[in-house]
Amino acid sequence: MPQTIGFDVYGTLVDPVEMGTHLEALIGDQAKEFGQLWHEKKVEYAFRRSLMQQYQDFSVCTLQALRYCMKVFKIDLSEQAQQALMAEFANLAAFNDVVPGLKSLKQQGHTLAAFSNGPEAAVHTLMGNAGVLPLLDDVISVDDIRIYKPSPRVYQYLMETTGSTVDNCWMVSGNPWDVIGAKAAGLKAAWIQRDPAKIFDPWDIEPDLVVNDLIEFSEQLTDF
Repeated sequence: MPQTIGFDVYGTLVDPVEMGTHLEALIGDQAKEFGQLWHEKKVEYAFRRSLMQQYQDFSVCTLQALRYCMKVFKIDLSEQAQQALMAEFANLAAFNDVVPGLKSLKQQGHTLAAFSNGPEAAVHTLMGNAGVLPLLDDVISVDDIRIYKPSPRVYQYLMETTGSTVDNCWMVSGNPWDVIGAKAAGLKAAWIQRDPAKIFDPWDIEPDLVVNDLIEFSEQLTDF
């Protein structure tokens, strides 16, 4: 049975920690740690803004998280350098399994959408640069409803936008909090466990599938 599948973008289709490579010239061997903290902090800021009902788009969260990391690592970057780093988010590469995995899912007749906390225009550009856009049926952003995942309103919006229901709508994410949010809203969900050392949050809410990558997801989805 054809399914509607929403894919998280950062951490699922593309690797945001790859930003560390653009930091190497600026901060040397701390680049990887800086990139990881930057990613974690921007997600935290999005969560906090949702709880406070003080929405700003994800680019604001990202820039503020960058400035937080600059303070932590005691690095002074010019405004121009900060904006140059922000611009690199449009050039993140897709994980190697993404294109073949999406092609397989398209061949199976599923509807595929990028579903992100990022602004739609930015995600659209990113997906195009990563070579993923031609395989997607839609790019959907929480910016339209001004609240972030994992609010249940967000997953409801995914179903409304795609004309799907809890019976045929999946959320696929490399982030456990996203999977838990989707399951709590009634969707089916798959966790892409790209790092075997990563632990799924023990919330008594389990994913319908746990796979290593999108190729494995496309293979296992045939059982549903």
